[in-house]
Amino acid sequence: MNFKAIYSLYIPLIMCAILLVSTTGCERDTNIQDAKPALTGTIEPGVVDANTKFGFNLFNEILNTEEDINIFISPFSVSLALAMTLNGASETTEQAMIDTLQLQGNDSETINTSYALLLQALKTSDPKVTLEIANLLWADQYFTFNQDFLQRNTDYFGAEVSTLDFADPNSVDTINQWVDTNTNGKIEKILEQIAEDEILFLINAIYFKGAWQTEFDPANTRDNTFHLADGSQKQVPMMTREDTYPFYYASDFTAISLPYGEGRVSMYIFLPSQNSSLDQFLENLNAENWQNWISQFREQKVWLQIPKYKFEYKTNLNSVLKALGMGIAFDENAANFSRMLPDGAATTGNLFISRVDHKTYVEVNEEGTEAAAVTNVGIGVTSAPPSFIVDRPFFFAIHDNETKTVLFMGTVVDPTEE
Repeated sequence: MNFKAIYSLYIPLIMCAILLVSTTGCERDTNIQDAKPALTGTIEPGVVDANTKFGFNLFNEILNTEEDINIFISPFSVSLALAMTLNGASETTEQAMIDTLQLQGNDSETINTSYALLLQALKTSDPKVTLEIANLLWADQYFTFNQDFLQRNTDYFGAEVSTLDFADPNSVDTINQWVDTNTNGKIEKILEQIAEDEILFLINAIYFKGAWQTEFDPANTRDNTFHLADGSQKQVPMMTREDTYPFYYASDFTAISLPYGEGRVSMYIFLPSQNSSLDQFLENLNAENWQNWISQFREQKVWLQIPKYKFEYKTNLNSVLKALGMGIAFDENAANFSRMLPDGAATTGNLFISRVDHKTYVEVNEEGTEAAAVTNVGIGVTSAPPSFIVDRPFFFAIHDNETKTVLFMGTVVDPTEE
């Protein structure tokens, strides 16, 4: 058996999170107004259900591409980044993204408002739980975007819009520094480089730190045997305690809920029985079964042993999201993100999603759990407009195009000279 079962349980836990915004080394878009006051109303239940369905669809599709490795994702982080991108999609591209995110039957206003209310509701006053969520749009300073598209993401997602010179190699460091800061140093970078055709990054970052409602005593942590799926064994540090926890029995697994702080957030662990396996459990892991299982937990006294662990995970979600039905959004010729462009704008190319990168970090110890996630949606443009910045001495001419006569010509070495 490997750790996949434990990590699949983090889906609800990580549906909590992102970070504080820092814009050192970049320029804020001054045309974007400050976020509007906190919204009132209720979250559309269909949007919450959609997040759950998308999360399990995403996790299960990743399982098809990964084998015998630790997996840890934040589906809410991915959902947020894609929902921001959705504000720029049109026609069949918009519908494909809505279908992939399981948001069918909800209009744009309902989707945006529900995400805004959800982000508002996730704020916690629990002194033992830190949950921070941040969104930022990094735009190439030489490309003009539709102000309505930018404003929507500011109003509903609290996203700040900052511009950078994407041709400057230091821009990669600036973006990575924001990621590092807003994951409390747990994820140092999301970008290695910026491709020539990339003009926008929509980034979501999540940071979570929760202390157990009742912490484990480090004196009771001892090495014990952990049985791997291939039959081999390893000695791992096991945290141990006896207490009353929400618990659930099924024919082929048992499950426990470990609360953090005041109990609003919990870690759920599902352990396949000895006559079953993790693979068999995962075959039944979907949104419907998940909701059925967690409704049946009942408190009982349990002697608990859980391993301490810490690891990072990273993946590119392009192929996964294509498999889930979003392929058109990655098609540089067919994708339609016209709502990202100013009305009537002329562009030499078509906008498309160039990449969706996802990185996570998790540590579980006697005190609690620390986790972070970053999702980056890159927007590229086919044959991106060339930059032409007249910032050095130049030659110029005045030419009569009918008679082919050059009327004037000259050079400028200092524009301030009269």
